Formats: sequence, C-alpha cells, structure tokens
Amino acid sequence: MEERAADEPLDETRLAAWRAFLTAHAAAIGAIERDLASAGLIPLAWYDILVPLSESADGRLRLHELADRVVLSRSGLTRMVDRLERAGLLRREPCPDDRRGAFAVLTDEGEATLRRIWPTYARGIAAHFARHLSDDEMRTVTAALGRVRDGAADGR
Repeated sequence: MEERAADEPLDETRLAAWRAFLTAHAAAIGAIERDLASAGLIPLAWYDILVPLSESADGRLRLHELADRVVLSRSGLTRMVDRLERAGLLRREPCPDDRRGAFAVLTDEGEATLRRIWPTYARGIAAHFARHLSDDEMRTVTAALGRVRDGAADGR
C-alpha cells in the first residue's frame, strides 16, 4: 500500500471518497437510530456509552477512560452519563484513591438494556450497511478504515 504525504493536495478521487464515507456513515447511523426509536429502545449514543462498560473486566470505568472508548459521541458525555444514571442504566461511584475521580458502573438494568437493544441494532447493521457490500469489499473496507483509524490515532 502506498502512503501519501499528509500535505499533498486532495484530488477529486480522495475528496469523493471522504464525502462518500461521511454521507454513508450519517445515512447508516440515521437509519439505525430510526429503527431503535421505532422499537422504543434507547438512542445509539446511550448504547455507545454502555458497551465499553459491559466490555470492561468489572463493568466499570473511570469517566476519563469511558470518554476514550466512546465511539459515536464524545460531545456532551457528562450530560449523557447523567441521563443514563437517571434512567438507572449506570451509576457513578467515587474513586477511592482519587477524591475528584469517579467510576461509571453498569447496572443490571443497563446490562439488560444492552441485551434488548442488540437484536435491533444487529438487524440495522445488516440492513443499512453489511448487505450493500460483498465479502471482499467488507475485507477491503475493514482494512482501509483500520489504516485510517491507526494513522489518525498515531497522529500521522
């Protein structure tokens, strides 16, 4: 794979790829959000906060760790955590070794909510994303976007 210089001007092909990525992402996420709302389920941004908690060893993360693991929406994370806490899906616990720190902890209701939402979310991924790509295209997209993610994470 040929890597290009970051200061190289964008040609129409690369700009078109960027626009296609953004608009496809927005369309697929929007469609999945509508599916979840129609099923009376929590918003995808809430799910995105609960998943890292469920994947952690003890169902808890420091709030700054949670912020690092949220995929869809970091903006307004504190307000979303507040809403999730009011809904009983997570709770905050003080950090014993840092008086200013706190943990977000997945509750039993939060775990049950994740199990309820997954079938609708999985159908949405299949319907609004996966069915439009062949297996070869899926592998290509996965590899290409993995390189983009890694490069952005490394600051390259």
